[in-house]
Order: sequence, then C-alpha cells, then structure tokens
Amino acid sequence: MAMGSTMHTFEVDLADVDRGVYEQFTLRVARHPSETAPFMVTRVLAFCLEYTEGVVFGGGVSTVDEPAVMVRDLTGSLSAWIEVGAPDAARLHSGSKSAERAVVYTHRDPEKVLANWRGKTIHRASEIPLLAVDPALVAGAADALERRNALSVSRTEGQLYLDLNGTNLSGALVEHRISEPSA
Repeated sequence: MAMGSTMHTFEVDLADVDRGVYEQFTLRVARHPSETAPFMVTRVLAFCLEYTEGVVFGGGVSTVDEPAVMVRDLTGSLSAWIEVGAPDAARLHSGSKSAERAVVYTHRDPEKVLANWRGKTIHRASEIPLLAVDPALVAGAADALERRNALSVSRTEGQLYLDLNGTNLSGALVEHRISEPSA
C-alpha cells in the first residue's frame, strides 16, 4: 500500500521588510512521501516570501502543469509561476509563458541550476530571478520541522531570519539571473 502525504501545519508570522508585507496566517502543507524536508522548507519559504492576495500551493510533485506555488488574480488568471528546487528548462519556459512573472527559489547550488538552463530556450529568461536560499538555513529548518510548527519569517536587505519552533536561523537570500538572452 502506498504511503500518503504527511500534513504539516505552520502558524506563520511574516515580516517582509523588503516588500512591506506584514501578515499572520496558517499554512497547511501536504508533504508527499517523495518530497525531501529541505524541498518542503524551501516551498514554504517561497510561499511566505511571495505572500500576496491569491497565493496558493500548486498541485504538488505529481502535477506537471502547476508550479510549487502560484498566484492567481481576482479573475483567476495566473499572475506568478513560482518554482522550487531545480526545475528543468522546458518546465520553466512553459511557466514563464503562462504567467506574467516567473521566479525560482532553490536550496541547491545555484551555479549548477543555472548551468542546467544555459543554452536552453526559456521564455523571458533574463527576467526570471533564481533566488538561492542559504543551504545551512534550509538544513537547520529541516531539522527543526515538526507536524505543528510556529514559524516567524523576516526578510530585510536580502537576509532571512527564521524562528522555527524555537530554533533561530539566519542566512542570505541571493538573487541570480540567467545570463543568456530570453527566447
């Protein structure tokens, strides 16, 4: 019998000084059996750092036509395609064409992610930021994960500060760009 997803709940206190977003909300996150803890942490951080009206989690790892996180406007149109990890170029190309804005959050080596995209066709490639979350921050957060979580996320001047269940973590959020012209 196949294992089902594990539910995690996050009581989030968000202070995104860089964007002027201050909110408190509850997230219920289904973690697929094939999803690693660092990937899920990055997915939760992407949701928080992109928090706006209409932000939702995508269909998950088994849904190929949706990103990890997305934003829909009041008409239902896709306004932001937010990937996590190291999506392939074709997926990023498709996502960039279907939304006004695309962004990727990664906990992986950003140079390796960028190397996999170089020379490939990606719609508006030069406009897509790759935001690399400090791997030590992600690893520390993954170690502190529980089924019920109290999460405080602060971003200021490109630095992330987390308090996850009493574990304090900090690290950089570094923006990279695809160096080749878009298709």
